[in-house]
Amino acid sequence: MKRILVLGAGLVAKPLVDYLAAREDLELTVADIAVGKAEALTRLYGNASALRLDVSDEARVADRIAAHDITVSLLPATAHPGIARLCLKHAKHMTTASYISPEMRALDVEAKAKDLTFINECGVDPGLDHMSALRIIHSAERDGGKVLSFRSYCGGLPAPEANTNPMGYKFSWEPRGVLVAATAPARYRNNGVDVEVAGDELFADPELIELPGIGRFEGYPNRDSLPYIEMYGLEGVETMFRGTLRNEGHCAVCYPWVKSGMLDQGERSDIGTMTYIQLMREIAGEADNLKLALAEMWGVATDHSAITNLEWLGMFDDVSVGLERGGNVDILAKRMSERCAYAEGERDMILMQHEFVVRSGGSDKVLYSTLVAFGEPGGDSAMARTVSLPLAVATRLLLEGRIEQRGVVAPVAREIYEPILDELDGMGISFEEREV
Repeated sequence: MKRILVLGAGLVAKPLVDYLAAREDLELTVADIAVGKAEALTRLYGNASALRLDVSDEARVADRIAAHDITVSLLPATAHPGIARLCLKHAKHMTTASYISPEMRALDVEAKAKDLTFINECGVDPGLDHMSALRIIHSAERDGGKVLSFRSYCGGLPAPEANTNPMGYKFSWEPRGVLVAATAPARYRNNGVDVEVAGDELFADPELIELPGIGRFEGYPNRDSLPYIEMYGLEGVETMFRGTLRNEGHCAVCYPWVKSGMLDQGERSDIGTMTYIQLMREIAGEADNLKLALAEMWGVATDHSAITNLEWLGMFDDVSVGLERGGNVDILAKRMSERCAYAEGERDMILMQHEFVVRSGGSDKVLYSTLVAFGEPGGDSAMARTVSLPLAVATRLLLEGRIEQRGVVAPVAREIYEPILDELDGMGISFEEREV
């Protein structure tokens, strides 16, 4: 009986727990400071139990890691390196869906020395993006082709019938994380030129992306695309771009918000006594007419969506923000989480599209690989399924000894991505590939 410790029982945990607990040769402990969330995930399974665990209690976390064969971390990304160090101490494997941070990368040599595997970037983005892209890249290379250009977009959005609010967006994962990601600086390569985009300029010039049969969306750069040149083995590639998809009009709303500091992360000493309208007065410069002041500052009309959406969110309300600590981003995240939630029975969707230009036999061809996944009304969201099921499969493969690569790894080797993609295909998470 292999024992798995799952840290975190949040929005994306359920499909992973269901997948792993359905296997009688596995025993799960799901740990969260809100033990009720863990109990809700485990109550149907005789081989799964819930545990109240505060991850700031390092000694207790270390004790639980030592008592299990592998740790799955669904905690915020900043917590992963600390968990990984405890896994090193007790010689245990680890899996997570988050990006490989510099702190995590620094543990690679020691993990290899201890014959351990720390799988990262095994969710949807990052995760399925790597795996689906590399399946085509490696196939093209085996056929003698060379990838000249790679462009990839991904977005988690309301399904068309659930796109019912003026933001064109609803949260299927942690709201603060969504907003923080929207301020991360980006780099990419376009036709041989490396481009840098400041975090407050991500929304300045969105590209319109058409997904056949689904619709048209806005795309903007996502973080640093350049390390993926080496990760994907595409040295010399002319274009390398990874972007995020949102519904049309989203960038026009968010651009002035970011530019005026509404997503600043710096902790405020006065947040405990603040009201929403106080924040807006601070941003608008203590003006009598807030809407007019914002319109003049942003160079838009008073009925511009950046202003009307603030009103819809309740950012002009003279009520307490209800937070004890945090920054402007936490204030906005709280309001958006209240107003931009999915209603009972509404579906979300995950969209991902890769575009490759491949030179083969003296001619160029364009290949597309597209994923469209919908949530289940009253059941698991598409976000939860596409984040946690790849991670669940990778965890099982690692426990079964079918992943031999050691160190801090992403799912870019065929021994990892092929069996994961094959199994996900049987679960309805599959890519449509076409040549144009």
